[in-house]
Amino acid sequence: MADSMDIDDSLYSRQRYVLGDSAMQQMAQSAVFLSGMGALGVEIAKNIVLAGVKAVTLHDCKRCEVWDLGTNFFIREEDVHSQKKRVEAVHSRVAELNPYVQVSVSTDVLDDSTDLSFLKRYQCVVLTETKLSLQKRINHFCHSQQPPIKFIGCDVFGICSRVFCDFGEAFEVSDPTGEEPKELFIQNISQGNPGVVMCMDSRTHGLQTGQSVCFKEINGMTELNGTTHQVTVLSPYSFAIGDTSSFQAFAHGGIFRLVKTPKTFNFVPLQLHTIMLALDAFQEQHARLPSIGCLTNSRSLCVSRCARGCLPPLAAAVGGIASQEVLKALTGKFSPLQQWFYLDAIEVVQPLQYLPAEEFAPRGDRYDALRACIGESMCLKLHKFRVFMVGCGAIGCEMLKNLALLGVGLSRHSGEICITDPDLIEKSNLNRQFLFRPQHIQRPKSTTAAAATLEINPEMQIDAHLNKVRNNSLLDSGTMGTKGHTEIIVPYLTESYNSHRDPPEEEIPFCTLKSFPAVIEHTIQWARDKFESAFSHKPSMYNMFWQSHSSAQDVLQRMMAGESMEGSFQVIKLLSRRPTHLDHCLALARLKFDKYFKRKALQLLHSFPLDTRLKDGSLFWQSPKRPPSPIEFDLNDPLHFSFVVSAARLFADIYNIPYSEEVKRIFNTSIWVSKLEVPEYRPAEKVSTDETVKKPDQLKMTVSSEEEREAISQLQEAISSNSVTPGRLCMTPLFFEKDDDTNGHMDFVASASALRAQMYAIEAADRLQTKRIAGKIIPAIATSTAAVAGLVSMELIKVAGDYGFELFKNCFFNLAIPVMVLTETAQVKRTQIRDDISFSIWDRWTIFGHEDFTLSDFMSAVKEEYGIEPTMVVHGVKMLYVPVMPGHNKRLKLTMHKLIKPSAGRKYVDLTVSFAPEVDGDEDLPGPPVRYYFSRESKSGEKA
Repeated sequence: MADSMDIDDSLYSRQRYVLGDSAMQQMAQSAVFLSGMGALGVEIAKNIVLAGVKAVTLHDCKRCEVWDLGTNFFIREEDVHSQKKRVEAVHSRVAELNPYVQVSVSTDVLDDSTDLSFLKRYQCVVLTETKLSLQKRINHFCHSQQPPIKFIGCDVFGICSRVFCDFGEAFEVSDPTGEEPKELFIQNISQGNPGVVMCMDSRTHGLQTGQSVCFKEINGMTELNGTTHQVTVLSPYSFAIGDTSSFQAFAHGGIFRLVKTPKTFNFVPLQLHTIMLALDAFQEQHARLPSIGCLTNSRSLCVSRCARGCLPPLAAAVGGIASQEVLKALTGKFSPLQQWFYLDAIEVVQPLQYLPAEEFAPRGDRYDALRACIGESMCLKLHKFRVFMVGCGAIGCEMLKNLALLGVGLSRHSGEICITDPDLIEKSNLNRQFLFRPQHIQRPKSTTAAAATLEINPEMQIDAHLNKVRNNSLLDSGTMGTKGHTEIIVPYLTESYNSHRDPPEEEIPFCTLKSFPAVIEHTIQWARDKFESAFSHKPSMYNMFWQSHSSAQDVLQRMMAGESMEGSFQVIKLLSRRPTHLDHCLALARLKFDKYFKRKALQLLHSFPLDTRLKDGSLFWQSPKRPPSPIEFDLNDPLHFSFVVSAARLFADIYNIPYSEEVKRIFNTSIWVSKLEVPEYRPAEKVSTDETVKKPDQLKMTVSSEEEREAISQLQEAISSNSVTPGRLCMTPLFFEKDDDTNGHMDFVASASALRAQMYAIEAADRLQTKRIAGKIIPAIATSTAAVAGLVSMELIKVAGDYGFELFKNCFFNLAIPVMVLTETAQVKRTQIRDDISFSIWDRWTIFGHEDFTLSDFMSAVKEEYGIEPTMVVHGVKMLYVPVMPGHNKRLKLTMHKLIKPSAGRKYVDLTVSFAPEVDGDEDLPGPPVRYYFSRESKSGEKA
């Protein structure tokens, strides 16, 4: 990976959007020394190898023990039996994660007398399971080098963990946050000292005082164009930029953009911290950690008793965090940790602190390290636990690894993990979904992940499915780039999954896409829409039409009889103009170029000349509207050439015409171009500027009699020329696939978007950015997925242990800044009906009836069972009983069967009920849903 062309996008595509190519290049030239192949070390090894550093040396001197089976997911039972060294056991399994990374091993002794000069060949040194005095010695050596070797020390002691970073005395970070700088349109800039900038359409600028912005495309106050100014925030919509009193008056238009400025961080060498010093001192004195069950004072009781154990999810979370710090050290991308980070899982063991020491004693199996933290009883609960997991992507793979190490769902204890994912494995998945290998590509994710998980822990019971299901998870988690979140949903205790909704995605108005793009996202979406319309929607519509009509002759007869047939005009036009050779496809693509990038601009400028003004006297063409400039086709322009060749390729695909690279040779001749007749542009009537204009498929398209005659004539000609063959009545729809660079899909979208951007004087995006927006790619990196899966797995232990509400934690983190926020879960809200009667979103009342059960019986049963009589009963949109409605009182004598009329086999219905308010004049009070069973026996075989 010497230059950007060497980045394997099919592998790294999601990560490139997190780190950027410059950081990827720096990683690909960097070597890391990583010591300690325990739970934390192997997590870090996995993450940085997946990320794509140049080389990693794995160092460790210990041999595999049974203990390691529950902490190191790359150590197998045969490694323990053969007494293999840990680093040798994991080496090949770490190396196969990424073919671009050189993974070597070292088993040399590393102690107070070791010559450290060998570390000079590394850019970063990471120590785990290393005593404090040796950490200090190695850190001092790294800090004193020129340039400094970046140093990271990290440890997990049972339920407590820490990370320490030292990147030298002047570590420069090119991009402290990793946030994409937004471009915002300007409403006004005042003349004054200071000048005040107002955002258009009350958009929030998101700036902070002290940041800098640059300006462009301002009309009037042109002195600001191309200049950078530090801002003082005045409100969410305005900021001051200094003296503008001597500038020209602002007229209209203009864009500002945040300017990212590098930041320098200063680090000091490893210093003693008061927290956890007791453990360090004990380890220094006794050359070991405290024995399991060794008790000290109050709060340190849990910490010391668990210290020799390991909580695998905590190691996963800290491993993700520490790995991100390694990537920061190598690239200067994102803000590094300053300088200590601590994370504990005290809540996991808090309810267990008074259990007898025997609970935590080793039993000689793979769960000893876990047992030392949570005890035998909790281990058994995990073994018996039954888990349903939706999705076997990046987080899913990490979750399965954690569940395997925790011993969740063991077959001998009748536990089970049921997983489902309908997707197949792609190469791009291998960068984060660490259970998969190149030989697994195009295999189902769920079954492959299940098999890989059983290699980690063969005792598990895993049931894998390929079904699509709606995710109403009890433990929800997600990542986007360096950001991650976990949300814990406990029935009857917390809010539900649906209590909070993400804000809806902002849709681009159709008229903006059609005629008035303002930013590059608009041109990319337009290009995607053109792809869908020409190469997916039209071929699909064509096939559906001919599949639903017996013959072309039958269609012709019905049209001549005056019958209206949906889609017939478009289908006949496609049939009559259907290309049969590759050069026909090229001609079609060349005409599309003129239509999209020349005629459209000429039409708009004809309808709205540059001096057009609105009713209030303001210019029509002012920000954010940009006037288009027609583009004249130039065979020698690579962008023009790329569009026509890619479009021709796609036309050949949908019309089933054999394609070869010969198309470029055919097209790349001026003789062919000169023969093509391009119709002369003639302006149409003035187009609408109404921003509420609807998409064509939302309108009823009127067809003139002339168009009908033309369609009939075209179909008659096609039939008479024997060109209506089964092959010609079939097309091949294309479905946009962003990751295959050989199919021409991204070539078309990228060139079409760039040409439209050029037409509207919008700064073009590179292919990578275009691919992200067009493919709706969510940036992702292994460090975040490892951290979020670790955090949510710690909550799973609490769920299995039936912990109290106050011990659950939700989390949000951003590893780029870095920040981690742990919050208590939101308690479910209860709606009060009466002083002693309330309900929450989790509640559902149940009433059992029988064949002769009347509506009056139902209302009496609700009162008897729940203490309050309904005033209104509704089934779906059907009002069963509303007292104010005429005749409804007579319904009280009717049976529930007669009122509801259930379908055959229906066992129950869910009813909405309301209750009278305590004070007259108030609105009726809502109640929980009431499930009414038509018989008591139906409960056991309920079917909705």
